Amino acid sequence: MGELLLLAFIFLFAGVVAVPIASRFGLGSVLGYLLAGVALSPLLTAIDVDVIAIQHFAEFGVVMMLFLIGLELEPRRLWEMRNKLLGLGGLQVVGTAALIMAGAMALGQSWSVALAIGFILALSSTAIVLQTLSEKGLMRSDGGQSSFSVLLFQDIAVIPMLAFIPLLALPELSEIATGAADAGHGASAGADVGDVGHGDAAGHGETGHGADLNLVAGMAAWQQALVTVAAIAAVVLGGSWLTRPTFRFIGMARLRELFTAAALMWVVGIALLMTLVGLSPALGTFLAGVVLANSEYRHELESNVDPFKGLLLGLFFITVGASIDFALLAESIFSILGLTFAVVALKGLILFALGVAFRLRGAQRWLFAFSLAQAGEFGFVLLAFSVTNNVIPPPLADQLLLIVALSMLLTPVLFVLYERVVAPKFVEDSEQEADTIDETTNIIIAGHGRFGGIVNRMLRSIGYEPTVLDYSSEQLEMLRAFGFRIYFGDATRPDLLHAAGIENADLLVIAIDGREQITELTRYVTRNHPRVHVIARAIDRNHVYELYAAGCRDIIRETFDSGVRTGRSAFEALGIHPFEAERLAQQFVKKDGRAIAALADVYDPDVPIHRNEAYVARAKEVRETLDAEMKGSGRAFSQRADRGWSPPSLEDVKAEEEDGKS
Repeated sequence: MGELLLLAFIFLFAGVVAVPIASRFGLGSVLGYLLAGVALSPLLTAIDVDVIAIQHFAEFGVVMMLFLIGLELEPRRLWEMRNKLLGLGGLQVVGTAALIMAGAMALGQSWSVALAIGFILALSSTAIVLQTLSEKGLMRSDGGQSSFSVLLFQDIAVIPMLAFIPLLALPELSEIATGAADAGHGASAGADVGDVGHGDAAGHGETGHGADLNLVAGMAAWQQALVTVAAIAAVVLGGSWLTRPTFRFIGMARLRELFTAAALMWVVGIALLMTLVGLSPALGTFLAGVVLANSEYRHELESNVDPFKGLLLGLFFITVGASIDFALLAESIFSILGLTFAVVALKGLILFALGVAFRLRGAQRWLFAFSLAQAGEFGFVLLAFSVTNNVIPPPLADQLLLIVALSMLLTPVLFVLYERVVAPKFVEDSEQEADTIDETTNIIIAGHGRFGGIVNRMLRSIGYEPTVLDYSSEQLEMLRAFGFRIYFGDATRPDLLHAAGIENADLLVIAIDGREQITELTRYVTRNHPRVHVIARAIDRNHVYELYAAGCRDIIRETFDSGVRTGRSAFEALGIHPFEAERLAQQFVKKDGRAIAALADVYDPDVPIHRNEAYVARAKEVRETLDAEMKGSGRAFSQRADRGWSPPSLEDVKAEEEDGKS
């Protein structure tokens, strides 16, 4: 018990210390976890911790992550992705495996070993890529969606790879495997692999894929196919029919922890079913998430599973860093590092070429290439499986293990390179990528997502024709099909704004994603085109202050109006007349606007607001004033039986006057 608690404390302490430091320097949480693992490696070795065994346990975080991603995807959306899923994903896996196989054969490996290496290194890290894309807000970009499609195809491709790898077995390795079995270590391929923790990986790989827990082992091919289809059908039908009665039954107990247990039971059960029939647990839980995407229990499942997903993924990243064998790396540092960079560069070139072929524009090609250039966690599984089945010799497997781990360690660095070097440089040099704007109007909308799209529809509904700029090619193709005038391009570029007619515009609506981009665009326009009325989208209250300092005075918080409408509905639910509820809501909006203006003068972006004494003092004054002005309102029409929303009658006005005197 004491050893378990010590190990838990070590991992938790490392994550709690390393991640905030990495985030503070803009490196992201993934790199923080990886560096924490590197720092812990000597300590874990000293106390004889089986890092690979912990890694296999932590890999369940990937399963949970794909379940949560499935919850965000409706079946219709998944069907729309089919071209990228099959075309882009299929070409990436086949092309990368073929070229790496050719490179391995050029270095002297036999064709069977080279093909197995190609399979292993063709896969990318689902955990690192999806976590980083989500963290940096890039998941919904064209490059992010393309990366997700490829990762999903790779998870599917693992299944035929596992079936094919045993056919590549080398006869000369059979004696080594037999000797290792006699030594009592099963099929781990000897003590050489165990020196870097890989022997356990092989053993766990066999268990994970289940010689003992595989229901289809020994079946004919058609029987395996029937069992597989039945398992998938069970997931789909179970998610459609069993979720509602299950959670209704659990809800009878009115215990929050039972919902958490049920959510975990659901994910673990589906993963177990997929394992029993030889399928990828991650693929099965993703499918279950898609089935449940329209369920009323979607948010309940998401909120219960998400904390466990985050902790397990953090633990997985730490184990990746800790699994690097620095002794072996020191012995052949130049060859290992050279091969690692070669693999990353080769995969990046293939991905970039595919991005061009599939019409990813501009910086999205680089995002796509940088995201998937590493090897992935399934590489550990395939390596273990290859050693177990006498396909790859243990010494070579040790080196490949280092290449996989180091390439994963490089991925957050590539994301930092993309954000700080490639993307800004590309924006400066990509004038030819934007559409030619052949017709301008006096209204420009920057961004046509869920926020800017509503503004565009409202303006069009009364006869205006705004010039709309958006940076998502898929979004543009869809909107153009419905007759919208949309132009591709980065609205933060001065030259594109000039082409859109900013000099003659009366109104600019800034509805793009990205806090910094919104602020910079606002600052540029207010300084260089002061006559243009700017309406800017704010992410939160602090962002309002930043936009206020940038010169904008018409700022819309993206969730403020929906919150006000909810408050107004709460007034009505408490018996306040609808007209009075609307009046109170408008009064609150006006007073909140005055409060923003008063607090903006003392806001300091370099000091957290709770540590800004001047801000805290003035906020208390403003709140007390607002409460005093609002207090006692809401009783004027509360006794009226009429619940309809209508202008006040003379009786209403008299009641309001009497209420004001009381």
